[in-house]
Amino acid sequence: MQVILKKDVQNLGEAGDLVNVKDGYARNFLLPQNVAEVATEGALQNREQNLARIKAKQEKLHKEALELAEKIEKFGELKLSAKAGESGKLFGTITTKKLAEELQAQAGIEVDRKNVSLNAPINKIGEYTMLIKLTSKVKTELKVSVSASEVVKEAIEEETSEEA
Repeated sequence: MQVILKKDVQNLGEAGDLVNVKDGYARNFLLPQNVAEVATEGALQNREQNLARIKAKQEKLHKEALELAEKIEKFGELKLSAKAGESGKLFGTITTKKLAEELQAQAGIEVDRKNVSLNAPINKIGEYTMLIKLTSKVKTELKVSVSASEVVKEAIEEETSEEA
């Protein structure tokens, strides 16, 4: 089925693109999410008329994303502290939602948690790199430094010392 994308879709195309997709993907995801429309003759004519407007909007979004990426790179490093055990293992994992909230709190930069990705889960004290995808073409990386706010003795060691 041929559809015209209304919004950018990762691994498929950008707004205004005419793409071929499987019928089920179009019916069950793209059309209900209002991300695409069926490529009828009228829609194709409308697409041609609106193509310049769509491209101008995309360029504006791209420019804003570049400015935001520059702001993130200038920020340098996101510093977090969390409760950890003596071995450096955190109690819980630092999620992408927490990273997005901390970036907003520390730098005043608002990023959607869905645009933040990690190479490995943050569950130990140390340095990590998070990838922030602002648009399909604009991506930036930010260092994350995790330190212990409170070191808690691990329960296994306490139990063995009581038995002895």
